[in-house]
Amino acid sequence: MGLVIKNAQVLNENFTFEKSDLEIEGEYISNIEKNIHSQVSIDAQGLYLIPGLIDIHIHGCSGCDFCDGEITSLKTISHYLASNGITSFLGTSMTLPEEKLENIFKVAYSYMGEKTEGAYIHGIYMEGPFFSKNKKGAQAEEHLKNPDIQLFNRLYKASGENIKICALAPELENSEEFIKGVKNKAVLSLAHTDADYQRALDSINLGVKNITHLYNAMSPFNHRSPGVIGAAFDSDVTVELICDGIHVHPAVIRTTFKTVGNDRVILVSDSMAACGMKDGYYKLGGQNIIVKNGKATLENGTIAGSTTNLMECVKNCYMFGIPLEQAIKSASFNPAKLIGVADKTGSIKVGKYADLVLIDKNLNVKGVFVKGQKFL
Repeated sequence: MGLVIKNAQVLNENFTFEKSDLEIEGEYISNIEKNIHSQVSIDAQGLYLIPGLIDIHIHGCSGCDFCDGEITSLKTISHYLASNGITSFLGTSMTLPEEKLENIFKVAYSYMGEKTEGAYIHGIYMEGPFFSKNKKGAQAEEHLKNPDIQLFNRLYKASGENIKICALAPELENSEEFIKGVKNKAVLSLAHTDADYQRALDSINLGVKNITHLYNAMSPFNHRSPGVIGAAFDSDVTVELICDGIHVHPAVIRTTFKTVGNDRVILVSDSMAACGMKDGYYKLGGQNIIVKNGKATLENGTIAGSTTNLMECVKNCYMFGIPLEQAIKSASFNPAKLIGVADKTGSIKVGKYADLVLIDKNLNVKGVFVKGQKFL
């Protein structure tokens, strides 16, 4: 017999709450039913048991950045995430020189082989350098490049073949060749792009599966020029939403869920080193960032990442009018499915990793399990 969590309202694999007991044996969920008897148990009366959240788009937190290329930074990030109910993640890079990206990816690969105390890393989200100068946002213009399969392959090798998502602007030269050559190695995502509707839709038909932080760093949706957003609405791609209350208006959050559908929205934090920290001055992709009242911007006022963790994004989503079950699914199962790990994590089901979070009625984190190990 393993550890039993008793009397919780469990968010089951169908993403509805039901009162059940749940048993953990080793790294896995071994049983879910009412009245499991065990000598080792936790009474979770009055609490909700939800799957651990998965942040597939995070640059950093707690003063550390994935692009530091340091194991110590990854450990700090992992600890902070688990403390806030995020049990796994993708480390997200920025537009940097190849040699720096190579080192960052090698460090991430070595970290994947370590037993971590905190959230574990599934791999890498390669955000840059294949972006449009017109929509570069907080990406460093001097390092932007056209899509380059050879460059991707070198970095893919450095990562131990663990680049899970690669973002690009499809209007750039070599994009069609790049999509065809990379789509079977990583999920391709449209980002930092000035593409029109047809170019975006053509790239989706070629194999692009995701849209990076929908609405941000792309042309706005217009009734005569729908752009990337219109192509997303008109297809079956998943779309990321930064639900920090700054990047996307609450009304647009609600409209997106209604338009795109519950299975295609993925909540992400896009958080940077300032997440969990005080206002002040920080770095992101080698650029100076100013954080004031929780809003991160470049010196010219351009929004640059968020200072909100994924659990806070879920709370915001719920506060904005999205049902809690759906908000959680968009931060757990939907991202797990996109990056190909839904058979292991992302929902509460016998046989999956015991990546679990106990929260109270105010959505405060009261307990965390990462692969069956009690973290909090």
